[in-house]
Amino acid sequence: MMLLPCPYCGPRNVTEFRYGGTATTRPDPGTTTPEQWRRYLYTQPNRRGWDTETWYHSAGCRKYFTAERDTATNEVRIP
Repeated sequence: MMLLPCPYCGPRNVTEFRYGGTATTRPDPGTTTPEQWRRYLYTQPNRRGWDTETWYHSAGCRKYFTAERDTATNEVRIP
């Protein structure tokens, strides 16, 4: 079982959350080419080590938050 520390509710089982993906900056729709949109939507990095991610607490406070997670050990910290 993996515990994820919700900044609003405290540590909870990871099954209460929905993974939102790596936190990235959305490209500008007015100047982005179709190829850049495809890369943004479908090509995600698969890093080993610390990654900044977006999470949604769907079974709790229903809020989005950002967390840093080590993809090798699943250690989580809230920035």
